[in-house]
Amino acid sequence: MTRHILVTGGGTGIGRAIAAAFAEQGETVVITGRREAVLKQAAGELGVEYAVCDHTSPDSLAALAERLPASLDVLVNNAGGNTDIGAAEPEGLAGTAAAWRRQFDTNLLTAVLTTELVSGRLAPGGAVVHVGSIAADKGNGSYGAAKAALASWNVGLARTLGARGITANVVSPGYVAETEFFGDIMTEEGHAARVAATAVGRPGEPADIAGTVLYLASPGARYLTGQTVNVNGGAWSSR
Repeated sequence: MTRHILVTGGGTGIGRAIAAAFAEQGETVVITGRREAVLKQAAGELGVEYAVCDHTSPDSLAALAERLPASLDVLVNNAGGNTDIGAAEPEGLAGTAAAWRRQFDTNLLTAVLTTELVSGRLAPGGAVVHVGSIAADKGNGSYGAAKAALASWNVGLARTLGARGITANVVSPGYVAETEFFGDIMTEEGHAARVAATAVGRPGEPADIAGTVLYLASPGARYLTGQTVNVNGGAWSSR
């Protein structure tokens, strides 16, 4: 049976790779994001549907609800990013407060609001997967704190959804090349240092993350919930 999948932030990078992986399995996929031109191109190339949505905005999410199917099997909360990348240091308390709120709005509130929006539509046996970050463990300022909060919130979400047979997990990528995450500020030295930190000697690829998301949404992962799965080539180890 064909499943219905929602991938937020699905126009580029990791989100696009996730949408492509589900589409290749014959699933019905909707991707969202704020840039219509990017979404339209990706949707056409992948053979999926798209809807423009700012996942920090309750009004935008309410409009999205009308575009979604009555039942969803998988929600992938991928929308987010480090809003400090390329930005000047915040000035004063007001600037610091605004910078931290942007990070939490972009990386936590997006997932909270979107999950709340579709919670009643999630089918038994379904899955929610959030895309976190290695920064949550490495302590990368406000961005790391927001991603750590995402993982903490997911623990309670897993308990809530578990009663309905729905799993909830976080995939935590390390350094992934071929995305827009770093904009144009990544240097050759920065790239080399991140690759050297891995055990496998290469950067991650969007497909590496997509494969893990695909597994977490598969029948084989129905007893795996409330977890953070690190996908970082060994750059940050756990036992």
